[in-house]
Amino acid sequence: MDGRQLITDLSFDELQTWLTELGEPPFRAMQIFSWVYHSMISDWPEMTNLSANLRQRLSSLAVLSSLGPLDRVTSADGLTTKELLELRDGETLESVLMRYEGRQTTCLSSQVGCALRCPFCATGQSGFRRNLTSGEIVDQVLHFARQLRGEGLGVTNVVLMGMGEPLANYDATWKAIRTLNDARGFRLGARRFTISTVGIVPGIRRMTGEGLEVGLAVSLHAPNDSLRDRLVPANKNYPLTELIPACRDYANATHRRLTFEYALIQGVNDGPQQARELGNLLHGMLCHVNLIPVNPTAGCDYRPASREAVASFREELNGHGIANTIRLGRGVDIQAGCGQLRSRRQPPVS
Repeated sequence: MDGRQLITDLSFDELQTWLTELGEPPFRAMQIFSWVYHSMISDWPEMTNLSANLRQRLSSLAVLSSLGPLDRVTSADGLTTKELLELRDGETLESVLMRYEGRQTTCLSSQVGCALRCPFCATGQSGFRRNLTSGEIVDQVLHFARQLRGEGLGVTNVVLMGMGEPLANYDATWKAIRTLNDARGFRLGARRFTISTVGIVPGIRRMTGEGLEVGLAVSLHAPNDSLRDRLVPANKNYPLTELIPACRDYANATHRRLTFEYALIQGVNDGPQQARELGNLLHGMLCHVNLIPVNPTAGCDYRPASREAVASFREELNGHGIANTIRLGRGVDIQAGCGQLRSRRQPPVS
């Protein structure tokens, strides 16, 4: 693996310290930060306000990007693009660009694979390899930002809903958000970020004290512990009696409406009893439920709930005053669910 420093792994202050240790004046940090996060260059020779000798020296010591494209698929409507990207150690990750009216959202990975083994998730079926560094998370945003710049567009939103569990890689995830939020760099507002988690309660508690109004999405999928233990194995460590109070506290502290993701699985969690339980569980919380007919994956027998079941489930939630939306998967024709493109190239880990 290339042992050079990855620049995007460094915060502004860390970059300043690193340059000072090289004998460079502190203002070099602002120059480099501007090139990386404003101009979004990926090669040292493009930093034209640095001397040729300095550029050559920095090139021998550091790299500006950790990612190389391996594969790319775009949905038939042209609105969703998924890329398989190779890291410097040969591991691979997936990132997705989703285009909506007036906004461009990047869906990022936080780990190579995932250790949580949710049965309907292709990433979980592939096993866990390692955490990503903060720079490897940041680089996914910059990768798509460079593409969008050619169209006169930019990244407007970032969701950490790709491969891995962000709160199991908390420090790197949060450092990446702070780097992209830094007013001296990419300057993406805190409310433009959303972290998706299966419900790692200590991580949610830490987020509550961070002081940034980052969105939180929780993959719930069941309204009681016995069912959720089957669908989300992490529930055995962080049951609903701990998770739901942590979610309520986060909503109260940040004044942000939480999102609960609920994958509707035919004959498993899509019945009127589950809908009533869910309505009671979330009663009074500042939240929104995304009802998502489950995305079929290889090696899993779960099937999406019928239209009738989805409509009935939603009607029950409406009766409990729970805001909700039926979400149909983006990029289903290109298997845009996390882990599916990567699984073509790598067999699952047993």
